[in-house]
Amino acid sequence: MLAGGEVRTVESDPRGKTHVAERAQSPTGDNDAPHHSTAATVRRLWPYFRPVRLPMLASMVAALLAMLCGLGIPLVTQRIVDGPIADRDLGALPPLVGLVLLLGAAEAGFFYARRRFIARPASDVEARMRADMYHHLQRLPVSFHDGWQSGQLLSRATQDLNTVRRFVAFVITFLVVNTLIVLTGLGVLFWLSPVLGLIVLGCTLPLVLLSYLFETRFKVVARRAQDQTGDLTTVVEESVLGIRVLKAFGRGPHLARRFVRQARELRDTELAKVRIFALLWAVLIVLPELAIAGQLAYGAVGIANGTVTTGTLVAAVTVSAFLRWPIDSIGWLLAETNQTASASERYFEVVDEPVTITGPAEATPLPRPVRGHVRFEDVRFAHGPGGREVLRGVDLDVRPGETVALVGATGSGKTTVTALVPRLADVTGGRVTIDGVDVRDLDLAELRRVVGTAFEEPILFSASVTENVALGGEDVSEERVREALRVARAEEFVDALPWGLDTRIGEQGLSLSGGQRQRLALARAVAGHPAVLVLDDPLSALDVHTEAEVEAALRRVLKGVTALVVAHRPSTVQLADRVAMLVDGRIAAVGTHRELLATNETYRHLLATLEDEEVAA
Repeated sequence: MLAGGEVRTVESDPRGKTHVAERAQSPTGDNDAPHHSTAATVRRLWPYFRPVRLPMLASMVAALLAMLCGLGIPLVTQRIVDGPIADRDLGALPPLVGLVLLLGAAEAGFFYARRRFIARPASDVEARMRADMYHHLQRLPVSFHDGWQSGQLLSRATQDLNTVRRFVAFVITFLVVNTLIVLTGLGVLFWLSPVLGLIVLGCTLPLVLLSYLFETRFKVVARRAQDQTGDLTTVVEESVLGIRVLKAFGRGPHLARRFVRQARELRDTELAKVRIFALLWAVLIVLPELAIAGQLAYGAVGIANGTVTTGTLVAAVTVSAFLRWPIDSIGWLLAETNQTASASERYFEVVDEPVTITGPAEATPLPRPVRGHVRFEDVRFAHGPGGREVLRGVDLDVRPGETVALVGATGSGKTTVTALVPRLADVTGGRVTIDGVDVRDLDLAELRRVVGTAFEEPILFSASVTENVALGGEDVSEERVREALRVARAEEFVDALPWGLDTRIGEQGLSLSGGQRQRLALARAVAGHPAVLVLDDPLSALDVHTEAEVEAALRRVLKGVTALVVAHRPSTVQLADRVAMLVDGRIAAVGTHRELLATNETYRHLLATLEDEEVAA
């Protein structure tokens, strides 16, 4: 705890970012992040509710009719007590008892209908929201994903949307219906006896103030619990994906302590929710009991004085008992509504993120055939508005069919340069062109068909070899997959797998060696016959001989393809037609490897550094 009531946390950033955040907290645990009202937040869900509004309305009507049937039973009971029982007329009893049975059966039938009406629509709302979030995540730039913990995104797409589904399927229905039933029940009590109605009303009104206080405190704690759940999900995911590293370095206990600490924080927050909820329930239980006690006291005196009938008292007490659940449920329903509001806020934090990289309204087509002439013209790039420029006027001409190696010290911006060609990031100044057309004027799908990419870290999916190489491309046939595997020198080891092309690769491809994963990633890059190939040092896990084989195969099979290769190894540099040296965000020199080696001292020093790093690795 810091001075001024601030709490310093590392993982519990509501946006899931892994930096230290300071949150000024009120005595209730609120932070200084802006919050919308619960009603305003829930109203944002209306576009998802609109297609299922009729089933939701039908569910409400069925629930209301069921509750009204239940509320009618005390009135029949009054007739039984003041009629057949008081008059000792047992002949009039069977019809009234039959009416009670009919009302009970109707109540059960309407509740069954309510579930049938709403079950599928509620699941449809959840599915549509999850699909929209997933599609939006696919369209968001890489910079967005760099700033968010994957666990935070997972918790929003799963747990938070489950909360929304519960709200649609149950909460909103009974929040409306129970409110109407409480008002109707109070009306029945006033009709039976104004005094008995006032007794119940006097014990019900404090719930309004209590509900307001409860909403204010509970929403803050509920949001904190949801954020902490996202943090905990991230730790679990990182532990599973990094299990080999943890075991190799014996760091399992360290991450276990971190997990336990965050789990305890989440437990403490959940206990805070329980304490708030327990206080509410205590009052919710006491107030109706006081109302029933007051009714019995007044009714007993009234029966003795002849101002109240026995049937009226029995009916009033039965109605009050029937209203127990609608009244008691208000607190829980408000809690669920607040949790839904928090879940919605977290959901919209993601879907409200602007998609900054989009295709133009009217795309410019590339000249046919595509030659793959790539030019960087005074290209500048900075991370975010006002951020430091990583690239400060890059000029580079990659001619059709040639391979240019991009070299530079660590942090010089090589990876950024390669990201600008397929528009994984956009320039903040200047432009990148392919065959004279600015990449920002091209249709994104066409651009990424023309530009094939392979990254330094090979990412494989839990799918077959064919699915990993084709990656869903409709025009990538099995023959193309085979060709791509031959180019990447991967066909031999793939055929040796238990089911060949149909062999499913484990998560992240950890069942394969590093070199095998790299070659599959390279095969994926060339499977679509791209005109431009961007390689962010994807050959780092290969030995020099295999690397040379792959490069030679690329030149033989894909003649005329333009290649821009980030080189971290001197052996890769020597395989390029030309070399571009990146220094301080600018291209300092361009030439063949031999020319630069003979004429540029900075290049010789850089190459020596790369050799030292390769030996150290």
